[in-house]
Amino acid sequence: MSDTLRTLVAFGLTLLLVMLRLEAERFGAAEYDEPVAGHAPSLARRLLWYVLGLSGVAAILLIHPAPERDLYLVGGSAGGVFLGLVLAGLGAGVAVGIAWWRYRHVRLPDIRSYPGALVNEIATAFVDEAVFRGALLGFLILGGVPSTFALLGQAIIYTLATRLGAPGRDRSILLLALAIGLVGGWATLLTGGIAASILGHGTTRVALFLTTGHPGQPAPRGTEVEEIARGRRAPEGWRTVVGREANRDR
Repeated sequence: MSDTLRTLVAFGLTLLLVMLRLEAERFGAAEYDEPVAGHAPSLARRLLWYVLGLSGVAAILLIHPAPERDLYLVGGSAGGVFLGLVLAGLGAGVAVGIAWWRYRHVRLPDIRSYPGALVNEIATAFVDEAVFRGALLGFLILGGVPSTFALLGQAIIYTLATRLGAPGRDRSILLLALAIGLVGGWATLLTGGIAASILGHGTTRVALFLTTGHPGQPAPRGTEVEEIARGRRAPEGWRTVVGREANRDR
């Protein structure tokens, strides 16, 4: 198989993986690893999404003639780990900020959800970074797109692929997805690999889960237990006198 044909096949696989990301909701994976009508997503479907994503990335690595050089599917420079740690710290801080802005406290998830959710967050971060900050960004630049526009392009495509902009979904998470795409792409171009972006993205996703109790998509505003209780609470300075007046009537 010629190098040109191998490159075209790898590009086709990249497009299929972008389409797979669009279907994350159908599989109950990524931001959609949430109970629907009280029922947890199918474990078999979630595992299939992870397997398809990881297998697709592995296939690109095997088929493309130079994935490390052209598609950034490599760790990157020695400073990548340090940069990744910095991005991880920033991402964790943003997650805490989102939890505080939404709930006024860190909202720890149910302990029973930890194993599956952590696997979901780490696998999603790896696939996202390999596909969008690695293969897609690399192919855009190989196609002659200037690096700045390639960076913006892959970030916008990634944000759209998450489908977080649908009506009723939290806009802060949509903006976070766009920021992950932009910062991760910048880190990839700076270090020549995706190690920093994987570390930053993975930590951000895990921190968001640990602080909000959701894998990346909080419930619609006003529907969480804390928000309902806060809405029923009397404003500061008001006193509840219903019970006292009821006693007088007796």
